[in-house]
Amino acid sequence: MNTLFAHIPTPPSTRIDWLALRNLLPVLESLHGCPQDAIHHAEGDVATHTGMVCDALVNIPAWQKCTERDRFVVFAAALLHDVGKPSRTRMVQGRLTSRGHSHKGEIMARVALWELDVPLFDREQIASLIRYHQVPFFLLDRPDSERVLFRVSQSARCDLLAMLAEADALGRVCSDRQKLLDNIALFVEYARERDCLYGPRLFASDHSRFQYFRSEARSPDYDAYDDTRLEAVLMSGLPASGKDTWTSQNLPAWPVVCLDDVRRQMKIDPAQTQGRVVSRAREMAREYLRKAESFVWNATNISRQVREACIALFADYDARIRVVHVELPPDKLYERNRARPSPVPDVVLRRLIDRWEVPDLTEAHHVDYIVTE
Repeated sequence: MNTLFAHIPTPPSTRIDWLALRNLLPVLESLHGCPQDAIHHAEGDVATHTGMVCDALVNIPAWQKCTERDRFVVFAAALLHDVGKPSRTRMVQGRLTSRGHSHKGEIMARVALWELDVPLFDREQIASLIRYHQVPFFLLDRPDSERVLFRVSQSARCDLLAMLAEADALGRVCSDRQKLLDNIALFVEYARERDCLYGPRLFASDHSRFQYFRSEARSPDYDAYDDTRLEAVLMSGLPASGKDTWTSQNLPAWPVVCLDDVRRQMKIDPAQTQGRVVSRAREMAREYLRKAESFVWNATNISRQVREACIALFADYDARIRVVHVELPPDKLYERNRARPSPVPDVVLRRLIDRWEVPDLTEAHHVDYIVTE
C-alpha cells in the first residue's frame, strides 16, 4: 500500500490530515499565495480552494459509498487538481487566468505520484481526472461534445470525473455555482445515454476506435474495414526504463529503428538538437513501411506530440499501431541511468520527466503498460 493511500479519510470520518499530506506532497506548497480570479474564486488563493474542494468531496455521499480504491483516486485528484495553476497563472487584460493548468497539472501529478510509488493504473486514472477536470463544466456547450466525451472516457472514468467536478464546484465561492452543478448533472446523463459513464466508450474494433479518433467526420458506430498491412510497435518511456530489454526479450527477430543507435552513428550528443537524428530515423522507418515489414521504433516518445508525429507517419502506410509504455520506479530509473555507458545528463532527464505524458487508447490500436524491475 502506498503512503498516500494511508492518509485518505475513511468514512464515516471526514478528517483530513493536511500536515501529513503536505509532507508527502511538497508540490502542494506552491498553492499557498497563488492568486485566482475573484469572479470564479472569491474564496481566495489556490490552497484555500483546494482545501475547500477536498472538504466538499469527503462529504459527498456518493464518494463515501465508493470502493476504497475509487475514494483514493478521486481524493488524490481533488488534492492535486490545481497544482498546475502556479506555473500557469498570469494577468491578461486585467484578469487573472491559468489557461493550460489542467494539462500542466496532469504531468505534475503524474511525477509526484510516481515518486510516491502509486500503482501505475491508479496514478494514470488520477492524472486523467486532473487533465479533464474542467470538462463537465462546459462539455454540452461544445459543438463536438460527443467526440470530446468519447475521448475523455478512454482514460478517465466519467462517473469519477463528475464527482471531482462536483467537489470542485462546491469548493469555491462564485455566482454561477448552481449553473456548474447543473452542467455536471447534464454531463452525467449525457455520458449515461452514450454508454460511457462507468467505462470507456466501446467501438466495433480496435481499428474502428483508432480511425474514429483520427477523423473528425467518422461516425463512432462505423465498423471500419481493417486494411492494415504491418504492425509498427512504438516504444515509449523515460531513458533507462527498460525499452531495449523489453524489445530484445519480446520481439527479438524484429528490425528496430533505435534513435540512440542513430544518434551514436551520427555522433550527436543527446543534449544537442535532434532534428537530423529524427530525420534519418524516419527515413529508415519508411523503408520498412514501404515493404510492409513490421518493425519497432525505439525512442523515449514521452509526449503526445512526439508520438503523434510517428503514428501519423505509420498510419499513412496502413500500419497497425501498438504502443508499449515501459517504466521503472524513480530510484531504480536514476540508478540504472547512472550505470549506463552513456548516461543521459540529469538536466536532459529532468526535462523529459517534466514533459512526461503516458499514452492512452486514443492514440493507437493497442497500448501495453509495462512496469519493469
